[in-house]
Amino acid sequence: MRAVIQRVRRAQVTVDGRVVGQIGSGLLVLLGIGKGDSAETAGYLAEKTANLRIFDDAGGKMNVSALESGEAALVVSQFTLYGDVRRGRRPAFERAAPPQEAKDIYEQYVIRLRSFGIRVETGIFQAHMVLELENDGPVTILLDSEKLF
Repeated sequence: MRAVIQRVRRAQVTVDGRVVGQIGSGLLVLLGIGKGDSAETAGYLAEKTANLRIFDDAGGKMNVSALESGEAALVVSQFTLYGDVRRGRRPAFERAAPPQEAKDIYEQYVIRLRSFGIRVETGIFQAHMVLELENDGPVTILLDSEKLF
């Protein structure tokens, strides 16, 4: 499982011209599900996300998590995080989980993140989505369960 996590001042996702998820300050999480990922992987990465200390404390140091600060999260499925471009110019997606399996694990991640008390908004799985965001910092963190587990 891979997550690109951005600290944002605001973010929203639109499908067919309609806003389906939006937050003020918080985390934008682009989440890719790979073959072999599980509910356990989703839980582990959700815990990492909730406790990631990328918000400023009173001294201006990144030392506060979304869990501690009460920040929200916008979670958007992003199978292209598993795009492999080592050969040729067109990404190959063999390492991405099949859609139904990926949807189930994506939903497990969202449920687990909510279980920490974080307000979570989402996009629509497999829809063509338009994201708007204002990155704060910029702060962008890559989490990969293969490198964390």
